[in-house]
This record gives sequence, structure tokens and C-alpha cells, in this order.
Amino acid sequence: MSMTDPVADMLTRIRNANSLMRDEVSMPSTAIKISIAEVLKREGFIKDFFIVERRLQNELKIALKYGPEGEKVIRRIKRTSKPGSRVYRGYEDIPAVLSGQGVAIVSTNQGVFSDRECREKKVGGEILCTVY
Repeated sequence: MSMTDPVADMLTRIRNANSLMRDEVSMPSTAIKISIAEVLKREGFIKDFFIVERRLQNELKIALKYGPEGEKVIRRIKRTSKPGSRVYRGYEDIPAVLSGQGVAIVSTNQGVFSDRECREKKVGGEILCTVY
């Protein structure tokens, strides 16, 4: 059975594991999921991620991050652009999430970046999700 929205599946897996206070979450690996995990790591929302080699399809494992007293670092993770309703913005129109405390993850023609990186590089694209 094919998956219609692998990014939404990834975000849901992260959201569910985070709500259960799991140390890590795993999912089938794709290039877009790896790129999103790289942005989440750069922005400090996850500890790390790694790829487990499998025979049929590789697996992406994400180590979730919690504060010193067990508080959640990812309070909300939400899909913005959906397969039926794509959301594209120029770099000057990408909204700041929670006045800069959160991050919007944007897919551009140069790769997947955070909203801050898009403004620095002056490149816009499809807003995949927001995290805070």
C-alpha cells in the first residue's frame, strides 16, 4: 500500500512519540525525511538522527530531545503545505513562527531549510511544516 503523504506520516510519528515521551522514533527513510531531520537537528529540536541500513528500505531513527526536567522541546509540530493545498512563499513572506522561537521548514530549489536560512539565502519555496 502506498503512502499519500510521507511528510505528514513523519510528523505524526514524531508527535506521537513525543507525547509518549519516547527516546526515539523510527520510520521508513526517504530523502525529504532526512532533509527535515537535518533541519530539526540544526535548529535544536532533536538530539540526533541516523539511518539504519535495511534490505528492502532503509530506516530513519530520530532521537527526540527533552529538557533537563523532562519538558518537551517540541511542543507542537504541524503540517502546513498538504498534497491537496500547497503553500508557497517568497523569502520575504515566510512568517516568523512564534516571533522567532519556532521554525518553519521550507523546501526550496536549493534544498530544505529553516525560515531563518531562507531569509539569509534570499530563497523562497514550499512551507512544509512549522515546529515550536
